[in-house]
Amino acid sequence: MKHYFTIVCLCMLFSVSQAQTKYTISGFVREKGSSEQLIGVNVYLPGTTIGTTTNTYGFYSITLPASDTLTLVFSYVGYLPEIKRLKLAQQLELNIDLLPEALLQEVEVIAKRQEKVSETPQMSTIEVPVSQIKTIPALLGEKDVLKVLQLMPGVQKGSEGNSGIYVRGGGPDQNLIILDDAVVYNAYHLFGFFSLFNGDALKSVELTKGGFPARYGGRLSSVIEMNMKEGNKEKLHGEGGIGLISSRLTLEGPLKKGKSSFLISGRRTYADALIRPLMPKEERGGYYFYDLNTKVNYDFGRKNKLYLSGYFGQDRFFYVDKYDGNNDKTGFNWGNATGTLRWNHLFTNKLFANTSFIFSNYKFNIYSREKNKDGSQYNLDYFSGIRDFGIKYDIDFFPNPQHAIKMGILSTHHRFTPSALVLKDTDIAEFRREVDNIDVVESGIYVEDLYKPLPQVRINAGFRLSHFAAKNKQYIRPEPRISASYSLREDLSAKASYARMNQYVHLISNTGIGLPTDLWVPTTARIAPQQSQQIAIGIAKDFSDKGITLTTEAYYKKSDNILGYKEGASFLLIEDGPEGANQVSWEDNVTAGQAWSYGLEFLVQKKVGRFSGWVGYTLSWTQLQFDSLNFGKKYYARYDRRHDISLVGIYELSPKITLSGTWVYGTGNAITLPIGEYFAKPHQPGGQSGSFYMSSVNDYGPKNSFRMAAYHRLDIGIQFHKKKKWGERTWEISLYNAYSRKNPFFYYIDSRYDNNTQTETRFLKQITLFPIIPSFSYSFKF
Repeated sequence: MKHYFTIVCLCMLFSVSQAQTKYTISGFVREKGSSEQLIGVNVYLPGTTIGTTTNTYGFYSITLPASDTLTLVFSYVGYLPEIKRLKLAQQLELNIDLLPEALLQEVEVIAKRQEKVSETPQMSTIEVPVSQIKTIPALLGEKDVLKVLQLMPGVQKGSEGNSGIYVRGGGPDQNLIILDDAVVYNAYHLFGFFSLFNGDALKSVELTKGGFPARYGGRLSSVIEMNMKEGNKEKLHGEGGIGLISSRLTLEGPLKKGKSSFLISGRRTYADALIRPLMPKEERGGYYFYDLNTKVNYDFGRKNKLYLSGYFGQDRFFYVDKYDGNNDKTGFNWGNATGTLRWNHLFTNKLFANTSFIFSNYKFNIYSREKNKDGSQYNLDYFSGIRDFGIKYDIDFFPNPQHAIKMGILSTHHRFTPSALVLKDTDIAEFRREVDNIDVVESGIYVEDLYKPLPQVRINAGFRLSHFAAKNKQYIRPEPRISASYSLREDLSAKASYARMNQYVHLISNTGIGLPTDLWVPTTARIAPQQSQQIAIGIAKDFSDKGITLTTEAYYKKSDNILGYKEGASFLLIEDGPEGANQVSWEDNVTAGQAWSYGLEFLVQKKVGRFSGWVGYTLSWTQLQFDSLNFGKKYYARYDRRHDISLVGIYELSPKITLSGTWVYGTGNAITLPIGEYFAKPHQPGGQSGSFYMSSVNDYGPKNSFRMAAYHRLDIGIQFHKKKKWGERTWEISLYNAYSRKNPFFYYIDSRYDNNTQTETRFLKQITLFPIIPSFSYSFKF
């Protein structure tokens, strides 16, 4: 079936004729010393616009006219360029090993060609080197991929310390987060303060904010694609660290030298172990989270490679109380598990295919268990979650230097569990098990072509057809995509893009900060899929002699069928009735609306050299409208920010000392506060009013009409490196919120009574979460 699909798609797309003798050069690009395959390496003919890049698995293919003298350059950020002079008189297999600059005693940045942002047609895409992520100072020393992405223009942070990201006005559920092809549904630890991605296990991180290629679907706002390392095929290598709240360790090495390798990476907090000695003997409680990344691969030769990778992580909060022979346990936990089996197959030197079998599971659980001395028991468990089984088949086809074609098909079986209640009470001999499972299938087929009709013009045009089969309802939605660039000069180009996206899964939240209590639910006959259309225009400029890139983009995005909780709705989907607790349909708890987001983004970035970093600025507006909220009038989203600024700098003072710092500024969040208060008699059954008791009622103005104080913060850090016989060790000292800015976490109305005047004064009170926080950590690698 796969081969038929390949042949049909190729016949529909191209009939390639040879006007002159041409030959194909193809192969894999790897890191020298580890055989790690490199993503996005530039392969090009110097002095021309002819070139290509390696795909996710390090494969490239370029077809060129026969030549007696041909120069081919391979370049990648952080690696020494490789120049090959060839005689092209036949099909050629050429595998390249690039040398990391870190292995050189002396590095010159001149004559280096990294991919020019002015050359690629892709817009709104940012790649952050993992080496930079590890250098940027962070809260409590925990290096965090998502917090670094928050420092990019167009990406808004949530509240203080939160890792949740809001891209171009979209919510947390509108970000497609992919780890080795598997979707991660809840990417946060510690109620959103840290993400679950361990930088030691990652090879690449790429954020796409708009102009989405057709191969991506299922979300409205962004794609965050992360790929784990494959493991060193040549020798055993490791790295780890000890910090204030957690420790981590990563090991990688060959299973069969040159053929097979493994990677295992773990991280765990130990706050629960630190507070245990401080608690009474009768009580025990705590909180911890852990992550485990694993990966193995086997190289069967040039044409076949096999990869098996997985992620497993959980957050656990628990409390145990023992008294008078009774034993009470309460707590909640949430976690993700993913698994991906991938098979790479090379049909020809122009045709590359990958087949992926994908598993993803997210679950949230609240529990209470009581065991009394008389033997009676009371157990309550409440679950929600989502489980996926998927299969994906992707093809890369390189017919000639003017075309690079990608096509594929994906189908995923989702099982949603918005609510599952298990109740056992031996006192009244009651046992209830109410599980609400919803099974749906989401599929998509796509084709896209990176086309170069003229030396100055590059176009990435694509089309995706998405399909969603729910109970008693099916949706089929077309999703056209196009991005284009026109070179005004060699180092300056204008760009434009359009993308239509559909989202068939929804996250309903009454907190707005991505807590684990938020529920994943599917599109149904009553709940339509979310849909967005986004256009963007911009310019890109390369300052090649300085290694600096400049991009400016303006965008407009309109979204429909955005979901939110109705006023007073609860995530538990349980309400009290005359006969006790009753299940409530989640569809009755939500309302659908629209969203508008538009703005201007500015980014200056430097990825190489002793001094690196970026400056980002965003000017934006985001508005929402729901018929059943705010009297049907538009209002600003909670995380609408007029201005957002990020300054990031990393400086290698010497091979032994690295300095880093970040400064961020953002307009305050929009929130709703009462503007008045009045007293009224409570309503009584039968229409009677109480005679003696008056209750206070808050009067609220328009939704989100109050702005919190502006947010700004400075983080600084210094790393001390030292070479050892066994490897390298690093001490890091950092300050989070270095000038101890009292940033608002939330506001509430408080009151003060004056006995002398017998008057009560109400005032607004601000809660600040983090003052200046020093941290230190010890890291090592060998």
